Amino acid sequence: MLNRKRNFSAFLFCVPALVILAVFVYLPLIENIIFSFQSFTLSSRTRTFVGLANYKNLFTDPIIAQSLINNVLYAVISIVMQVGFGLVLAAVLEDIVFRKTESFFRTIFFIPTLLSMTVVCLLFEFVYNPQMGLLNSFLELIGLEEAAQIWLGNSDLAMMCVIMVSQWQSYGYITMLFIVAIQKIPSDLYEAAIVDGAGKIRRFISITCPMVRQMFFVTMVTTVVGAFTVFNEPYILTGGGPGTATMVLSLHMYQTGFVKNQMGYASTIAMLIFIITAALSSIQFFSFGKEKEGDR
Repeated sequence: MLNRKRNFSAFLFCVPALVILAVFVYLPLIENIIFSFQSFTLSSRTRTFVGLANYKNLFTDPIIAQSLINNVLYAVISIVMQVGFGLVLAAVLEDIVFRKTESFFRTIFFIPTLLSMTVVCLLFEFVYNPQMGLLNSFLELIGLEEAAQIWLGNSDLAMMCVIMVSQWQSYGYITMLFIVAIQKIPSDLYEAAIVDGAGKIRRFISITCPMVRQMFFVTMVTTVVGAFTVFNEPYILTGGGPGTATMVLSLHMYQTGFVKNQMGYASTIAMLIFIITAALSSIQFFSFGKEKEGDR
């Protein structure tokens, strides 16, 4: 009887969170699934059931293909630059050389994470400005004025410029996660490696990387999911242009729903984003689960 009362009390503590999840996550998700099979506008009083027509449009919509390419490019570069560089930076900061100044450098690298991405994008609009932007001015200053570009107006460079805006901001967060993982590695492993004559690079490859593989999977999938839901950068910097050079799925969904007023098809694009991110999250979950079972 006492256990039942404790279980019931524990359940009562969970009820507010369950209600919030139901109202703000699961109910909208169910409604979006229903909307994806319908055709309607923001001002429609009735909705027309169109079956799988919206989903068929996904396979013929050229903007979807371009958006997927841009999202995949965003994800690949983010993994290399954020996760890869974040791991290296964490290993460097945890080296004995930086023990006295590690708190200072952790703070320095983490501060950009606290900045609003909207503010960052507005700042980089000035950096990329072709007339008085800092980037072109710097190139002219060092004698490389021929390298100056209309950075956000060049369809070949625009997506890379958009991607570069967010990479530096996320280093601090990823680095902190890896620092936590590195601190859990038994120091005996490093001491034994030093006795065996292993250098810093060998210790990083043979000890640090294998021992933080769980955190690597977590940060990698988190980064990829973020890359497939990115919105602020292309929306503020280019609006998806020039043409569709910087279009991503979330921006295409927004423009379809609130600019073209095709809410049913926008709901279908939202479902595509959900399926992709859910699949990636599932991969991370099962990979992490197998790692835990293996450790046992």
